[in-house]
Amino acid sequence: MTNDYSDFLPQLRASTEQLLKRLDCFDQARVLAIGDLTLDEFVTGQVERISREAPVLILRYENTRQVPGGGANAVYNLAKLGGQVKVAGLVGKDDQGKALCDIFEAAGIDTAGIFVDSQRPTVTKTRISGHARQSVTQQIVRVDRKSDELPNLDLQLQLADYIRQQIPTVDAVVCSDYGDGVLTNLAIESAVVRGKTIVDAQTNLQRYSGAMLFTPNLPEAEQAVGYAINNSPTLMQAGRDLLNLTQAQKILITRGEEGMTLFERVKVEAIKNSPPTSTCQSGEFSIQSWDIPPFNKTDVFDVTGAGDTVVAAMTLALCVGASGWEAAVLGNLAASIVVRQFGTATTTTEEMKEALKAMIYE
Repeated sequence: MTNDYSDFLPQLRASTEQLLKRLDCFDQARVLAIGDLTLDEFVTGQVERISREAPVLILRYENTRQVPGGGANAVYNLAKLGGQVKVAGLVGKDDQGKALCDIFEAAGIDTAGIFVDSQRPTVTKTRISGHARQSVTQQIVRVDRKSDELPNLDLQLQLADYIRQQIPTVDAVVCSDYGDGVLTNLAIESAVVRGKTIVDAQTNLQRYSGAMLFTPNLPEAEQAVGYAINNSPTLMQAGRDLLNLTQAQKILITRGEEGMTLFERVKVEAIKNSPPTSTCQSGEFSIQSWDIPPFNKTDVFDVTGAGDTVVAAMTLALCVGASGWEAAVLGNLAASIVVRQFGTATTTTEEMKEALKAMIYE
């Protein structure tokens, strides 16, 4: 799939002042983030020798780094971008759960909605890496801790009740579903509010029917619609089908090195004064779509967690009055910065402002 982005840069330059104003308002946005909270651990050591017990490396331990992962990465991104964030989810009665809560609290995140599940561990992904002297550090193995069991009914009810209580106090609700059991049907029923809920789910998007915005990547979109998206006609068809499947107002399909495409339900009379677009009729409603190019194709070191960054920036932008196009552009901009770093990462509004100015003056 190739896109004609010739109209994009002039539109971006014309919108730069407004985009900068949106970024200045991110700290006014109030968000409830619900998700599968994961702790990413990075254990690093220097290779000393091969073990005599088995043909494996022996590492001399150097350090451990702990950062939010999974749904916790979306929460952390929202806070680092300046949002006023409340988090809802579950952690185990373990050191990893405490570490995750400590990280959140240090970032100014309200953790009153994190409940302790004594029967399940905090979802933890431990990456063990090693290096020889003066060599690059490489991952050797990853150890995952998680449970395939759902939380008990009492915890599900507590979580759903907390979500219902917080809905009136926030501008947006983010559901970050990694399939680890937090977003049960009870939680989803409490969380989906028309015009307010944003969903980043890997599968079963129809469970969140009626949410405002969905942000699947290309493989997730293909799984949801049941066919390959490999050219412009199938991309447009997927946008229509996803809007119908989810009953959403907006669908953003992120497409890696080909950028992203935003689909939005619009009234026919609203189309005339919009940015460059392609439009189609689908019976009950019209669809407007925008193709947004990749902002960084050369300095990509790690795309882990970039989708969480897109969701966070888009959410805050929509909270402060941005259009769908403006929000998608800011989401894309934020992701273009974090992919330059290894592992899950965050950015700030100041970094985004600098990157935006650099783009328009290239």
